[in-house]
Amino acid sequence: MNAHAASPHPLISNELDVLAAMLPLQHLAQHRAAVNVIELGCGNARLSRELLELGLARSVTALEVDTRQHALNVAKPHANLTFLLAGAAAVPCGDACFDLALMLKSLHHVPMHEMGRALNEVARVLKPGGWFYVSEPVYEGPLNDIVKLFNDEYMVRMSAQLALDESLDRHDTPWKALQEERFDVPVRYTDWADFEQRMLYPTFADHRIDAAKLATIRAAFEAYASRQTATGGVRFTRPMHVRLLQKTV
Repeated sequence: MNAHAASPHPLISNELDVLAAMLPLQHLAQHRAAVNVIELGCGNARLSRELLELGLARSVTALEVDTRQHALNVAKPHANLTFLLAGAAAVPCGDACFDLALMLKSLHHVPMHEMGRALNEVARVLKPGGWFYVSEPVYEGPLNDIVKLFNDEYMVRMSAQLALDESLDRHDTPWKALQEERFDVPVRYTDWADFEQRMLYPTFADHRIDAAKLATIRAAFEAYASRQTATGGVRFTRPMHVRLLQKTV
């Protein structure tokens, strides 16, 4: 794990910058044609809230399967933002309702046997000509090397990309591939305690952390931290891969 390895990809702190560079959201907003958005696997819906605050979306419907996160979202309402407790494989919305669908680090969390169904659902709820923005973490880098000690996502991340490939390769595919981008996201933890709290015990998963595994993870984290010279916490980058698709029919 090289703390100083250079990356050929840009460092992007706010993924909205990537989305806005790919899609004419500002132009549409200026011409009073702001889009209706669905976010599948929204987490805390930070980017969706920002789209609304900036006037780049008319409305957002945000789906989340984690009941605890959904309750937190509902407790912080926002105008024109609707939260639904639902998953991507069974979207409780009508056909052709949305102009833009977002999956931000969420496709690989869909059960592998349901990924194809989830992509079909996205196609169903998008209008013809609608966009599908899929952002997925890449299985590489120092942060991934530590996280895989307790949550190895190799199979699910590869399956997410394979599901997209298969959907695009179908003879009856509703999709056209428009663009791909790779970038790095800065990730910072104050210290080991911060990493432990945020990463080892999420509300949506039980990583079965026993004392031996905890010691191994901490040793790897602190070995990486010891090689950093910058102050202000322990800094990583998370490599990301974005695909932008368009519904053709």
